[in-house]
Amino acid sequence: MASIYDREKAVAYAKRWALSRNQAYLDFQGLGGDCTNFVSQCLYAGCGVMNYTPVYGWYYISGNRRTASWTGVPYLYHFLTGNEKEGPYAREIAPDQARPGDVVQLGARGQPFTHTALIVDVRSGEIFVAAHTLDAWNRPLSSYPQVIRRFLGIEARG
Repeated sequence: MASIYDREKAVAYAKRWALSRNQAYLDFQGLGGDCTNFVSQCLYAGCGVMNYTPVYGWYYISGNRRTASWTGVPYLYHFLTGNEKEGPYAREIAPDQARPGDVVQLGARGQPFTHTALIVDVRSGEIFVAAHTLDAWNRPLSSYPQVIRRFLGIEARG
């Protein structure tokens, strides 16, 4: 299957919606956070393909008809790194391999990963992200207090 992930579309979506909400999706802000929901929307904007595999896929139909991987930090990680069917997939990469359109997940030492952001720029050795929950556009990754980070290089299958 051909790679169809359009990083520019993912970043453009992030720019449009980082500081507001797309009404086509439920806002999970008061339901545990909206960060992974936002990144999933960005990934979908970049690949245009959902994976409708029951339970373990990655899709959003409504707030009540979605997979855990659409909105949950660890579930998105497990979906992306294990997906062998349609939709986005990822492999862990080093920070210096990160490009706009890739994903970073953040956590604290000895704690689970709790935040997902989309990388929107890399310049002069600094990575910049867009995120929800603490809404941000072009925020330096170095400004986040979470010191544990995993970087996910995104690709997609049609």
